[in-house]
Parts: sequence; C-alpha cells; structure tokens
Amino acid sequence: MKKILFVCTGNICRSPSAEAVFRHFTVQEGRELEFEADSAGTHGYHVGEPPDGRAIKIAEERGISMEGIKARKVSVSDFKKFDLIVAMDKGHYNFLENMMPVGSQAELALFMDFGNNKKNIDVPDPYYGTDDGFRKVIEMLEGGAKGILKNSF
Repeated sequence: MKKILFVCTGNICRSPSAEAVFRHFTVQEGRELEFEADSAGTHGYHVGEPPDGRAIKIAEERGISMEGIKARKVSVSDFKKFDLIVAMDKGHYNFLENMMPVGSQAELALFMDFGNNKKNIDVPDPYYGTDDGFRKVIEMLEGGAKGILKNSF
C-alpha cells in the first residue's frame, strides 16, 4: 500500500480537500486498497477541527465527502510513515524540506507538479476569499490527484 500525505498551513482548506479528492478518485477507479491518504498542516492552529465549512460545501457540490477529516499538525514521524508527502505550495515545501530528517525515504513533492503538465505552481490559499476561490482550488486538486493516480508515484 502506498501512503500519501497532503500538507498545507492549517489543514482546514487545501490539504484536507486534496485528501478527500484523492480518496474520491481512488474509490472511483477501484484502487482504494492501493493507497492510504491523510493530510496535515505545517502549523497547529486548527488541530482537531473539521475542514472549513466552505471547503466541505464545495466538495459536496462535486459529490466528494470530507467526513471524518480532522486537522492535525505534520510531525517528523510522518517522514517514516508516508511514501509521498505533497506540499500545496512552495512555502510548505520549504518547511517540509527543512523538517525532513536525514535518511528519510519519503519523497517530497509540490502538488501541482502532478497536475496538467504545470510545474512549480502553488495551490492558492482560499481561506480569506469567497466560494469561487474554493472552487478554483478543488478544480486544481482534481487535476493533481488524477496525476498522482496516473503516475502512482
């Protein structure tokens, strides 16, 4: 089983949405037994909280469930547990790169490097915006999640 962790800042918008989208597509493709997905934040602002209500709403509009997802903070032990750790933006990538222990076997990647042949692009933080920002983000996440499944890292 391949284990993947999606990471953003507070783990209530982008990374839980990526986790939910990725899980949704694994089920659609009948590959849910091949993967374990989780999400975390670089900061512990929202530990234990569910995803932002706007993220839940936009996911539900697309038939994607975020049920059971609760925010948590990324830890050093995640670099032992997960095969692939995916950052939502370059700031998260740099944070994770600095946190990565010597000898870690986890692969570290930027999320959009898997999406639609676009490299080195950030998934924007929709937190301070409107529902439209959340819609744009989930569309980006759908493309990236499909790319991860296609490449199976």
